[in-house]
Amino acid sequence: MRTGPPASPGLPDSQTLRPASHAYLLLVFTTLIWGANAVAARLAVGEVSPMFLTFMRWGISCGALLLFARGPIRMHWRALVPHWRAIALMGALGFTGFNALFYAAAHHTTAINIAILQGAIPVLVLIGSVFFFATRVSALQWFGVILTLAGIAVVASHGHLDQLAKLDFNEGDVWMILACLLYAGYTLGLRKRPAVPAIVFFAATAMVACLVSLPLVATEVAMGQFFAPTAKGWALIAFVGLLPSFVSQVTFIQAVGLIGPARAGVFLNLVPIFGPLLALLVLGEPISLYHGVALAMVLGGIFIAERLGGRRN
Repeated sequence: MRTGPPASPGLPDSQTLRPASHAYLLLVFTTLIWGANAVAARLAVGEVSPMFLTFMRWGISCGALLLFARGPIRMHWRALVPHWRAIALMGALGFTGFNALFYAAAHHTTAINIAILQGAIPVLVLIGSVFFFATRVSALQWFGVILTLAGIAVVASHGHLDQLAKLDFNEGDVWMILACLLYAGYTLGLRKRPAVPAIVFFAATAMVACLVSLPLVATEVAMGQFFAPTAKGWALIAFVGLLPSFVSQVTFIQAVGLIGPARAGVFLNLVPIFGPLLALLVLGEPISLYHGVALAMVLGGIFIAERLGGRRN
């Protein structure tokens, strides 16, 4: 719910602007943390096995939620019971599936690629809306979709589009595209989420994600791919469990409550900007010309599809 004073007619005063300004700061912080998650994924390679990282991420998040949001959870959990199948599916695919592929992809591709590919999720959601909800899409929106998908192709082919015909893709990039498809499906499912506070629904899906991660860890152990985290690995586990998985989720929910989902959603386009910048600064990953071209195509396509094309509907 909006917590600030109602907007008054005429020129807004400083009190009216304060909630929006607060929301903008929250959203910049949120997207910065989500961009940093791609860097954390690369730093985790060789420090903690990916399925154990996925499990611990949601385990820590669940612990924090039970500690700080136990009141709303206790009050509303019964309303979730009739929707347990949808919650289980969304938590398993949108959280566990996405993160498992996300952290596994980091073993084969760069943080820059991960961040840019992640930026395609809004357009994948738009495509899903057309197929599953018969959403009307204008010609300009379709142009934006095509432009974004072309940007994905540039990243996946590392700037060599002839690789598309050979189906010669980096394994990590393919996994990241699949991860984005899963998260787009999760986002589409939010249209029919139960009428409970956002933090309560998030806690339910996070609990599912934690439980579904256990068989993945068991498989990792059985295949001989599990290893005990290093000291750096434990530090990264704490980071992804507390910041991308808990604190940033809370700040995003707060920002949506202040300015609404439509205005807040625009800020998600900062993730594929912050991610490559942090990868350059922290990891020293080189940014090639094709990265810049792909980023411009992805962000440009999203802007056309969401902002320009949407005005004609």
